[in-house]
Order: sequence, then structure tokens, then C-alpha cells
Amino acid sequence: MRQDNQLLVITHLSQLATLLTGFGGLVIPLILWTTQKDKVYQMDEQGKRIVNFQLSLLIYAIICIPLILFLGLGIVGLIVLGIISVVFPIINAIKSSNGESPTYPLSLNFIS
Repeated sequence: MRQDNQLLVITHLSQLATLLTGFGGLVIPLILWTTQKDKVYQMDEQGKRIVNFQLSLLIYAIICIPLILFLGLGIVGLIVLGIISVVFPIINAIKSSNGESPTYPLSLNFIS
């Protein structure tokens, strides 16, 4: 296995593709993780965290949609999810470039 912090940073930042395509934030990291998890040190661990985070965001967004009918709680939830989905990939890309272990809040454990 090789140490490749740049690829880890790219994997974290690739989540921001959702801002452009609407779905790339899950697809691109998933492809990078599955193809590089056996070749790059820490890719398996961080890739799982990224995919779990993206799946969690998707589920939370689905939960927020019916809550829009109840006093706009869903709108507030979607705004908060939007902020979290931009801020934490950037923070964790910086942590990853420094060799630290990144964490994602509110992440459900789908892939262990």
C-alpha cells in the first residue's frame, strides 16, 4: 500500500460534485473508494466514512421533505444539511492532507 494524501483529499472534495450535478457527491467517492481501497493507505477507512456520510445526508433529506408541510421545519433541515454537506468535506479534506483522521457528524453506519 502507498500513502497518497492527495488522493484522499480529492476523495473528500469530490463530494462537492453534488453542487454541480446533484448526484456526483455519492458516485465519485464511491468509485474512488472501490477502486483504490486496496492500494492507498487509509482509503478504505475514509472511503467508508464518506459513503456513510453521503447516504446519511440522502436519508435525512428524504425525511426533511415531508416535514416541509409542518411549519417549514423541513426547509430549515434542508438548509442545515446543505451547509453541513459543504463544510465538512472541506474540513475533512484539510484534516486528511495533514494526516489526521477525519470524522463526519450525524453519519449513520451503513458500511462498516
